[in-house]
Amino acid sequence: MKEYSVVPNKDVTGWLVKIEDVAPTDLYDERDTAVEKATELAENDKPSRVLIMDQNHNVEQEKKFE
Repeated sequence: MKEYSVVPNKDVTGWLVKIEDVAPTDLYDERDTAVEKATELAENDKPSRVLIMDQNHNVEQEKKFE
């Protein structure tokens, strides 16, 4: 199962979409935009899941696509 995550950048000025918690794909100004992109990637790469982190890097929400 592929894992995508939405995490804040170092100084919380933007949000990164990461694949397998390794390779950041893009930086977005808004969290909602990053979540939309991660969700789109996960839907096209089933089975997968999206982990959405808060500014403290705690999992706030998880979405699964099977």
